Amino acid sequence: MSLLKWALIFFLISVAAGLFGFTGISAATADVARVLFYIFLVICIVLLILGITIFRA
Repeated sequence: MSLLKWALIFFLISVAAGLFGFTGISAATADVARVLFYIFLVICIVLLILGITIFRA
């Protein structure tokens, strides 16, 4: 869950930077948040598939 927490933190930093006009920082932190979220999503799907296949056996 810490990966998702870091993605949320970077997203909030991105929103705050965007509100204050720091568009470069906002875009960079939004990209980091997006990458962390996708990594979390892939890990979650892989563990879900592994859990379904292992517990059926």
